Amino acid sequence: MCTNFAATRNNPWVKEHFDLDLPAGDYPPEAYPGYVAPLVVKSHQTGRVACGLARFGLIPGWAKDDKISRHTYNARSETVDSKPSYRTAWRQRRYGIVLLDHFFEPNYVSGKAERWQIALASHTPFGIASIWDTWTDPHSGEVVTSFSMLTVNADQHPVMNQFHKPGEEKRTPLVLAPSQFAPWLGAQPLQAAAMMHWQSMPNLVSQHMPK
Repeated sequence: MCTNFAATRNNPWVKEHFDLDLPAGDYPPEAYPGYVAPLVVKSHQTGRVACGLARFGLIPGWAKDDKISRHTYNARSETVDSKPSYRTAWRQRRYGIVLLDHFFEPNYVSGKAERWQIALASHTPFGIASIWDTWTDPHSGEVVTSFSMLTVNADQHPVMNQFHKPGEEKRTPLVLAPSQFAPWLGAQPLQAAAMMHWQSMPNLVSQHMPK
């Protein structure tokens, strides 16, 4: 699982890998559910790729209010195609990539939760596979774009298997290699499903973040 991450502000990296600029709007240095962060999406009608700010915590189009987003910031790869909150976005191929520098997970090696930072071994920005949807606020009429990070089992991952409480299943957000960016955005559901495993992820490193 991932509830907290640092969205990237490295515009040259984004330009190099997507030929896009980061969105002009302001966004916080660290994102939590309900916060906005840069998300890359692709139109399957026109082929246009764009980067904009989207809210962390997917709000499906049928939701009566936005409270559901408190529980939809991570989507399990094993059930994303069937869970009511996600299945429409999945079937409509609303695959996105959230852009960040690192994310945080709790490590219980000391017996209590301690904050650890996870980043690429190369210390460059990276993208996490996501799904997204749009929802219209029935009161204000505002159209909200939101997303959920996709997660995969990490029981055997050499870095990500150390996080969360002892005895819990280990999970990791699906970190994409740059060579996977275009295939992910343009994937059909079966192709996207085949990409969802940690063995294809680039090398990660972790470090304790003392208070």
